[in-house]
Amino acid sequence: MTELDRRSFLRLGAATGVAGALPGLAATANANTTPATGAVKGGVQRYVRLGRTELQISDISFGSSRLRMGEERLVDHAFDLGVNYYDTAESYTRGASETVLGNALVGKRDKVYLASKMIAGPSTRAGQLMSALEGSLERLRTDYVDIFFNHAVNDVDALKNPEWFEFVEKAKRQGKIRFTGMSGHAGYLAECVEYAVSQDMFDTMLLAQNFGEDPSFFERVTKSFDFVANQQSLPNAMLKAREKDVGIVAMKVLRGARLNDMRPYEAGGDTTFAQAAFKWTLNTGYVDAAIISMTSTDQIDEYLGASGAPEVTDADLDLLKQYAAMTDATYCRHACNDCAGACPFNVPMADVLRTRMYATDYGDFSFARDEYAALDVDASACLTCDGSPCAGACTHDIDIAKLCAPTHQMLS
Repeated sequence: MTELDRRSFLRLGAATGVAGALPGLAATANANTTPATGAVKGGVQRYVRLGRTELQISDISFGSSRLRMGEERLVDHAFDLGVNYYDTAESYTRGASETVLGNALVGKRDKVYLASKMIAGPSTRAGQLMSALEGSLERLRTDYVDIFFNHAVNDVDALKNPEWFEFVEKAKRQGKIRFTGMSGHAGYLAECVEYAVSQDMFDTMLLAQNFGEDPSFFERVTKSFDFVANQQSLPNAMLKAREKDVGIVAMKVLRGARLNDMRPYEAGGDTTFAQAAFKWTLNTGYVDAAIISMTSTDQIDEYLGASGAPEVTDADLDLLKQYAAMTDATYCRHACNDCAGACPFNVPMADVLRTRMYATDYGDFSFARDEYAALDVDASACLTCDGSPCAGACTHDIDIAKLCAPTHQMLS
């Protein structure tokens, strides 16, 4: 057994003891699943209050980052099963995501909540934001969105841009948006959440969080082996947001979503890895709800099998441990940021590894290429680098140099 495998085993092997330490986590059966299949019974089982917005949204909702033209049937299926919150962005599938949602939800607008997004940097102008919003409204075939997010926030300076506030005031006055939010999944996320909460800037937040980035998942072994959970600051920031009644939706809940790799471990059980991951996230107390990219009707059925499930079981924890051990050496913890500054060529290593995840774990090369192309700096420098600058930069022992150069070759 390698040192990495040994440490993964140690810290994951102790995680089953966490169940008794967290409120709402105990060993009981999942009432929404059937043995072996995890098939959904009745779709959405619970609607939750999204903080001070007072919106009552499905606890597991529709993420559309990979929604493509002609896939209205997926939206129809989710709607028929009770999903009432649909998350999109102007950049998703080059506008197709919003177009498909608009087509599918004609005549249903008063029964759903729509959220869209745009990246607003430190110098983005209010007029650009309004133009982006109006484009989204046209594609969505509606005259307002319930939430408009400042998308992919990873820079406190972006949050200080006065043009955002000018845009929000005008858009609200015109009835084009009801509430505002920020989304994020990168290295400075915790700092951005802290700042936004201190300034009381947003009604909602969409944040990357999953069981493998939750210190509680490793807390028992932390005491024994002095393992430092690098995500300590993000959950604390999220709790501060909740104290101000900011609604929080989780994304990246499946930690890469390598679902097929987990099927052998699910055989004969009454839950699936995906359902276990949702149940963990929804029972931490950090979030109100979760979104997930829904790319097939079978996936929608499976995911909604975790809706309303009040507790995490021992069987759920076994699946989470297995998945974490399987992905430990390659999964980049989104808001860790320990590797920042290690590359002399300013390659955004965590972002490069995120795009790699979209390709190798999600199996969506088109989406991965679009996301990689959007990076300000690519990983071309890694092709001729000996890997010494980033060696040891990852405190989770991911071999960054081994992964970044192949990612550039694959996605460029």
